[in-house]
Amino acid sequence: MRVHVADHPLVTHKLTVLRDKRTPSPTFRALAEELVTLLAYEATRSVRVEPIEVETPVAQATGLAISDPKPLVVPILRAGLGMLEGMVKLMPNAEVGFLGMVRNEETLQPAIYAERLPEDLSNRQCFILDPMLATGGSLLAAIEYLFDRGAVDVTAVCLIAAPEGLKAVEEATQGRNLTVVLGALDEKLNEVGYIVPGLGDAGDRLYGTVG
Repeated sequence: MRVHVADHPLVTHKLTVLRDKRTPSPTFRALAEELVTLLAYEATRSVRVEPIEVETPVAQATGLAISDPKPLVVPILRAGLGMLEGMVKLMPNAEVGFLGMVRNEETLQPAIYAERLPEDLSNRQCFILDPMLATGGSLLAAIEYLFDRGAVDVTAVCLIAAPEGLKAVEEATQGRNLTVVLGALDEKLNEVGYIVPGLGDAGDRLYGTVG
């Protein structure tokens, strides 16, 4: 597993505002989108391309185009939806699928309750969007689901992660072609499985359902 933690002042700045509990949902959504676009730049560094010939106003030139089959972007519902626009803004010709996952707050184990993906993912590059890599359970379930459907290359894009979750994903995906791109690697998980210092519940903060 390859891990890339973004080291850029703009990433850190936007994450700092996201962490602030006073940041309202509209600002949170806008910053999350901007942050994902920055992370997507690193996440797509190994996207498959092929040479093409184009005519400039001056001469013929050889360039690159994203290869078929096109990459598949898979946000994990619901919080992953808040990351989708930031990703497709950078890669608008990608296809989009969805995975609905829920975590049991007692066992912390994930379950897939809905999916909208191509039937065959053979030879596909897939990009999973999930704001928080906490215990790693939800992300790992999504990763395994995509590989089981035929994906050959999976990149997970997360705003923040806990060391415990990152380690769990690494240990469970030995031999897989997996990359994890993070905005930050935080300190730890607390006793109820939340990232510390974290930024709270990303889904609630994105959609304004904090009590």
